[in-house]
Amino acid sequence: MAQALYIHWPFCLKKCPYCDFNSHVRAGVDIDLWRRALLADMAREAQVAGGEPLTSIFFGGGTPSLMPAALVGALVEAAEAAWGFAPGIEITLEANPSSVEAENFAALAAAGVSRVSLGVQALEDSALRFLGRLHGVSEALAALDLAQRHFARVSIDLIYARPGQTLAAWRAELARALAFGTEHLSLYQLTIEPGTRFATDVRTGAFTPLADDPAAELFALTRKMTATAGVPAYEVSNHARAGAQSRHNLAYWRYQDYCGIGPGAHGRRGGEATMRHKKPENWLAAVRSSGDGIAESRVLTPSECASEALLMGLRLAEGVDLAALAARFGLPQAALIDPAKLALYVGHALAWRDGPRVGATTRGMAVLDALLAELVPGALVAA
Repeated sequence: MAQALYIHWPFCLKKCPYCDFNSHVRAGVDIDLWRRALLADMAREAQVAGGEPLTSIFFGGGTPSLMPAALVGALVEAAEAAWGFAPGIEITLEANPSSVEAENFAALAAAGVSRVSLGVQALEDSALRFLGRLHGVSEALAALDLAQRHFARVSIDLIYARPGQTLAAWRAELARALAFGTEHLSLYQLTIEPGTRFATDVRTGAFTPLADDPAAELFALTRKMTATAGVPAYEVSNHARAGAQSRHNLAYWRYQDYCGIGPGAHGRRGGEATMRHKKPENWLAAVRSSGDGIAESRVLTPSECASEALLMGLRLAEGVDLAALAARFGLPQAALIDPAKLALYVGHALAWRDGPRVGATTRGMAVLDALLAELVPGALVAA
């Protein structure tokens, strides 16, 4: 099975109040030390998970656009030497749209990055301040212009369903975003994640999240506008022109093998789950002592694999093929999704079925977490 490679750069200039990703702020970063450690972690992973050429590499974070282009290039070069590259490999890097980072775009493109995911997040300065972002709208648009000049493929991220956001306001903001003509948009509803500063703010009454019904209206509007613009949703929050879907993220959602290196990175390879140490200093210590940053590695049961495949695959507009999953994991189709429950939710227009393939409707996508809890058997989830 073709492989994808995820490389985690854990550092940010500032921790955003909504973010629960593995990101850290440090006064300084020893680039030479991190170069050696990431290359060592990659080399060990390649020894264990060698095989078919890579179809994609994804630099995530944290803020990977803070990485020196020479370091990105060294990692791309090492990955090609270790695995080989499939024709047309997709190499994505997440970037913040600050002027400092945008100045690095030409060098990053020369280092092999072919696709950039730009964290614009909002097209209103007041919203960017609320979200704790360090850039303003004008700076973001200048960075987007540079990105479209230097990279073959560009995606932008926006966060909507912000407190008090109206349909009219989001319609105008999304129309402006669609007019930029990027091939891909990641449009996320603001969620209050445990352990974040926003979770504290909500608990103390600093602000009130948008209620469920208005958020659902914004979700429906998002689906309608992106489809009309020719960038329909292919996943709950991701929209793309035909052929412009993120191949790396599709590897996750289609439950293909992928390797993960760097602090906190997860991997799935050959039915085995790997997780690296999250804290940068602990990850460095592990690489120094054992040659890799793995904190935990274990073989998953067929039921666990099937559960993960369903939970990921049902995020996609294409859904999942129950017959193929049953054959892959040696389980009966009825053990994957209860036929009676599936029929119930098909009847409520929350799910659909076409032969062996099943999925969530647009209405179902709006309440996907609750729908997955109903459709994916508890025995699979807890196995």
